[in-house]
Formats: sequence, C-alpha cells, structure tokens
Amino acid sequence: MRFRFPFPSLLFALALPGSLLAEPWTLDRALAAALKDNPDARLALRRAEGADAMVQQARAAWYPQLLLQGRYTQTNSPMMAFGSILNQRAFNFGLDFNHPGRIDDLNATATVAYNLYGGGRPTAGLAAAQAGVRAAAEDVRAAQNQLGAAVVKAYLDIRKAREAVGALEAGVAAYESAVGVAQARFDAGQMLKADLLSLQVQLAQTREQLAAARHGASLAERAFNFVLGAEDPAAPVALADDDPALAGLAAPDGVDFSQRPELVGLRARVAAAEAMRKVARGARRPTVNAFASYQYDQGWELDRHADSWLAGLSFDLNLFDGGQASGKIRQSNAELAQVKEMLHKAELGIGLEVEQARLALADARERLAVSAQAVAQAEESAALSRERFAKQLLLTAELIGVEGRLIETRMRHAFAVADERVAVADYRRALGFPLLANH
Repeated sequence: MRFRFPFPSLLFALALPGSLLAEPWTLDRALAAALKDNPDARLALRRAEGADAMVQQARAAWYPQLLLQGRYTQTNSPMMAFGSILNQRAFNFGLDFNHPGRIDDLNATATVAYNLYGGGRPTAGLAAAQAGVRAAAEDVRAAQNQLGAAVVKAYLDIRKAREAVGALEAGVAAYESAVGVAQARFDAGQMLKADLLSLQVQLAQTREQLAAARHGASLAERAFNFVLGAEDPAAPVALADDDPALAGLAAPDGVDFSQRPELVGLRARVAAAEAMRKVARGARRPTVNAFASYQYDQGWELDRHADSWLAGLSFDLNLFDGGQASGKIRQSNAELAQVKEMLHKAELGIGLEVEQARLALADARERLAVSAQAVAQAEESAALSRERFAKQLLLTAELIGVEGRLIETRMRHAFAVADERVAVADYRRALGFPLLANH
C-alpha cells in the first residue's frame, strides 16, 4: 500500500519556508528519534541500568571484603592508655597504672573477611537480581513497543489531517467553480438568487472547515514532535511522500502473545519473588565467615611501635529474633502470591487486548476496501453532476449534496488508509512483536 497526497500543493501550503530544507520524516527515522529522545524510552533504560547494578551488588557476596582503618589518638584514660601501651609493646612494671600520663597511638588496621556460608541467601539474592535484570529488559522492550505504536499513530495522524485539508481544498475549489457558474447564470437571469446564495453559503462553510482542518494538522505536528521528544515542539514536520517502512508494515500471523514483553517480564518477577522467599528463609540458617587482620601501632610519647595479627572463623545463628524472620517469610510468600496474580490478570487482559486488536484490524481493512470503491463512485458522480449543473440540468441543492458526499468519501478513505496502518501497528504491539525488524 502506498501513501500519496492527492494534492501535492498541500505540503507547500502547510509547511513553513524553513521546513522545505528539513529532511522528510520516514517511519524508520521517526522511530529511531523517539527511541533516542523520548523520556519514556530513556526512563526504561535507566531502570534497566539500575537493575544491572543490583546484580553487581549481589555478586559482591562471592568476593572477599577488604577494609583499611586508621586513627590517631591521645588520652590519659587508664584503660585506653593501657591498651595502647600493650599494642606498642611498651609495657614495663614501672608504669603507674592509675596515672599513666598522656599516651598517644597511631593505629593502622587491615582486615579481610570472606563469607564461607550464608544460609543460601547470597545465591538466592543473586538469582533475584538476575531475574530483575530480565524483567527490566522486558520493560524496556515493552516501552519501546508502546512508543513505536504511538509514533505510528502520531505519524499517521499528520497524514490524516493533511489528507482532510486536501479533500477540503478540493471541495473549496469545486464550490468556487460552481459559484462562478451560478453567478454567470444569475447575471443572465437563469438562476434564482436563493440558489446562488445557497452555493455561496456552502462555499463559506467549506472554507471554515478547511481552516479548522489546517489547525488540526498543526496540532498533529505538535503531537508528533512531542512523541519524538523533540526539543522544539513547534518545529515544522515534513513527511516523505513514499515511505517503504510504512507500506511494508505487516500484520503477524497467529494470535500467540506468550512472548509479550509484559508477560515475560512478569514471569521474571515471579522468579525474583521466589528467590526473595529463599532469602527470607535463609535468615533461619547459620552464617560462617573467615577473617584475618593485621594491625600496626606507633606511639611517640613512649617512642615505641609494634605490629600484630588476628585470624579465625566466626559462626552466627539467630536462635530467637522476636518473630522477625517469620514475618519476613510471610511477607515474601504474600509478595510471591501477588506477582502470580498479576501475571494471571495480565494474561487475561492481554488475551482480550489481542482479540480487540485483531477485530479492529479486520474492521479497518474492510472499511479501507469499501471506502476506496466509494471514492471512485463519488468522483465519477461529481464529475457528471458538474457537467449537468453547467448545462442547467441539475438543481443547486443536488450539486451541493454531491460535492459534500465527495468531500466526505475522500476524507473517509484517507482516514481508512491511515487507520489500517495504525491497526496493523497496534496488532503487532498487542502480540509483542517489534514494530519494525530493525527496531
């Protein structure tokens, strides 16, 4: 299917002079611009980056933790001073333990720790984070599909608006010609004043409709720029006369929506919730850690220094926490049940959405076929009616009706052409297919 403007002068009538130099928009280019600049697309990408950062945090459980500490103190507290004296290997029996005097200490400590067993929580936490990444990736895909459908609609809304302008321009031209003929017949005394006024009124009404259609075309351009995330929403929009991507947009076969991004993302969230339940249950299991540290102490008051080390294993098991672990397990079970219900609800809703999109596409294609025949018939009828009117064989009211029907059928056909493409795009989105193969 090819989109062509029946009135090439329309673009020149609507476009500003500066827009004539702008590169015409194709559907491919519009989609690329929207995916790059639309805030919804960029927000989805930022969320995906955040999910990936959670994986990095979860992987930290498999790496040793290294901590460096340092401090310098001065004190005359007997307890604190005695500890510093021992660490500096400066003890002697001549010290007055009650009045040790001012003791200073520069302490530097390096500690390394490694988790040997975490009750399954690190593994489950990593699984949850990885499932979150998969869900975020599907969110990006869903946002892109939604955005793609919005781009197609905004793109075709401009075409529909401009086609309406073109149809009304043709109507204005036809009525102007009819008024000219009627004026000549009235001047010759062959037409009533009321018939001439009827044509003039109809011409004025059609011009009014044309002005409204041009305003609608301007608003459609602004909506298109908004969807694309353009910095200048008032920038003029030039569309390519022949867009292979738009014409090649094909409806997929079948009604399988199992790979719809929203469903795939919810399945990943179910997996994440199951993993978080394991994390909660891990609170009832022990944790085992290995650790080692090296310490260096330097004191200038006693002019002594020394180093020391410490290594060992630690075992922790929470025997009673007041019900905190049980509460977290119940919470994780409830959250898992919620996500499962969300998945079930989404499956039902998307199934209905797919059927609605399929029926809408069938309706759009039927209207397209009927409207194409109607335009051909209306154009032939209008041509014959104009000839009869010029030969005084047709009443003014009949000519007005014929011209009005021609305008209406042209607009309906233009809308049907655009609506069929929108319906195809929406059907692809409903099934979870990307709008175009390269997006």
